Amino acid sequence: MEERRLNRKAVALLSGGLDSALAIYLVKRQGVDVTAVHFTSFFSPLGSINEDSPVRSLAQQLDVPVVEMAKERDFLDLIRNPKFGLGKNLNPCIDCRIYTFRKAKTLMEELGASFIVTGEVVGQRPMSQRKDTIRLIEKQADCTGIVVRPLSAKVLPPSLPETAGMLDRAQLLDITGRGRKVQTKLAAEIGLRGYSPPAGGCLLTDPIFSRRLRAVLEDTRDPSPEELELLRVGRHIRFRSGLRVVVSRNEMENQRLESLSGAGSLYFPVGFPGPTALAIGIPDSEEEALIGALVRRYTKASSRRDTIGAQRPGSPERFLSVSAVADDEWIAAHMI
Repeated sequence: MEERRLNRKAVALLSGGLDSALAIYLVKRQGVDVTAVHFTSFFSPLGSINEDSPVRSLAQQLDVPVVEMAKERDFLDLIRNPKFGLGKNLNPCIDCRIYTFRKAKTLMEELGASFIVTGEVVGQRPMSQRKDTIRLIEKQADCTGIVVRPLSAKVLPPSLPETAGMLDRAQLLDITGRGRKVQTKLAAEIGLRGYSPPAGGCLLTDPIFSRRLRAVLEDTRDPSPEELELLRVGRHIRFRSGLRVVVSRNEMENQRLESLSGAGSLYFPVGFPGPTALAIGIPDSEEEALIGALVRRYTKASSRRDTIGAQRPGSPERFLSVSAVADDEWIAAHMI
């Protein structure tokens, strides 16, 4: 990007966490006109922006408009085939960062802005926030020189907005590593509050969630939104390729499975309190009996009865007589 095209307008990635909020503060206090962008996906614990969202609260405190952008279905293909590999679980951190930078750059150009701001800290994350990968990500996203990282600016080569005089490098910071003392102190000084904790990151870094998603991606090329939502709910048991069963853990999850029942077949206790199960795939008669046995297994022994209801989308309700209780060893071997 030529220096003559640079201006004091920027797009800033706002996750809902402290680092991204402070990055916005540090450039905004230098007179930069900032528009925040928040990326949503099935794998973000914060989800869409609402009145109670940390993203909404931070945007209001920082006095910046915020745009919500979704990581779309092509993001699933990125998870399946990441060019730069996965982390310990299903987290394609480098490819994900390239993906979000490309989208942020598109928004930047639409708004007539000239650079991107992020809350990245050198050395904070092992895959995407090393100095070498930072350069790689910028190059792959066609964003070389136009990404400003205010929290670590002084330990990185100057960005184009700095060299062009749009930003005073002396007012930026030199934070590295995983510590948060500098950030929390600055947040206290400026009265910033309501940000999400650092542990509330991407669900793709969670081993259990990743195992469940891997099974979904193996079973179907184009999972429905309901199937992806189910990854956050209940106990997941994989009978075989093409058949997974989710068993609720409480009444709230019973209701959640009922609301997502369009994704599969619902099984529920009749005449006694117990869990609901949702089967993704088509079970045969023996597998249906085993699903009923799962429902009975997770019902208190004193409450068990042998009638289980079954409801497939578009079909009348049926009733199954089930006397068995699923074996714990079998469950352990098939739990995902």
